[in-house]
Amino acid sequence: MTRRVLLVAHTGRADVAAIAHKVWERLDAEGIGLVGLADESAELELTALQENGRAAEVEVVLALGGDGTLLRAAEAARPLGVPVLGVNLGRVGFLAEADVDTLDEAVESIIHRHYLQPGGVTVRMTVDISVEFEGEIIERCWALNEVSVEKATRERILDVVVEVDGRGVSAFGCDGVLCATPTGSTAYAFSAGGPIIWPEVEALLVIPSNAHALFARPLVVSPESTVTVHLDPDGHGAILACDGRRIHEVPSGARVHVRRGDRPVTMIRLGDQPFSDRLVRKFALPVHGWRQQRH
Repeated sequence: MTRRVLLVAHTGRADVAAIAHKVWERLDAEGIGLVGLADESAELELTALQENGRAAEVEVVLALGGDGTLLRAAEAARPLGVPVLGVNLGRVGFLAEADVDTLDEAVESIIHRHYLQPGGVTVRMTVDISVEFEGEIIERCWALNEVSVEKATRERILDVVVEVDGRGVSAFGCDGVLCATPTGSTAYAFSAGGPIIWPEVEALLVIPSNAHALFARPLVVSPESTVTVHLDPDGHGAILACDGRRIHEVPSGARVHVRRGDRPVTMIRLGDQPFSDRLVRKFALPVHGWRQQRH
């Protein structure tokens, strides 16, 4: 059976198309097919992955772009049950394992299936989300980074009660509430003032956004718990955004339930670089302080 790799790329850029062609040439020389998503395969001059493609048809999803591209790749990889390898072509690209300078190494790791070796992948927790309204589930979605429940219009305040395992924790007016995974703690949640959680730590992170309350601090909750954001029945509706990609309207009075996802996302590792080093490198953090300056 022909080996196949699915490419998800930041299209519309000439450099990305050139890099995609380079990857295709290297994989083709090894008898490995490179296919694209239906809506972008033509631009990349690739064969399109069939909509009814089976897991056996693709062994890896390769993402060329920034974190947004990698999230799209995760969306494609999750139902196929295959790992994702991200190559950063954007600015920060925190989720990506490689950069343009290490593209060749990334492609070679696919060719030789290094990801099948011990420590070759990392399993990332996801969250499953359900929206309950008048006793019925009206929406379901999932997220790798975070789910946000946000006010639908700028001039209005969103009134919510945050619950953990069915028990109220705090009620306040706000711009929104984020529920993030450890993977998402360095994304939207980080910008909203949340703590950074190491990927090995399994937890749910709850962050109020611009809350009008004394007790509206970020919460780190057990991964076995269910976090619920209950919208005031006499208030306004909200917008539900899963990874900023899958958007749903939420009526007033609805409950948004967030829990650990049944299906994680697997990401390929190219080395054993500690998360601390990635954090320092991606955010250009100063690590030489007063101790070094004194001597």
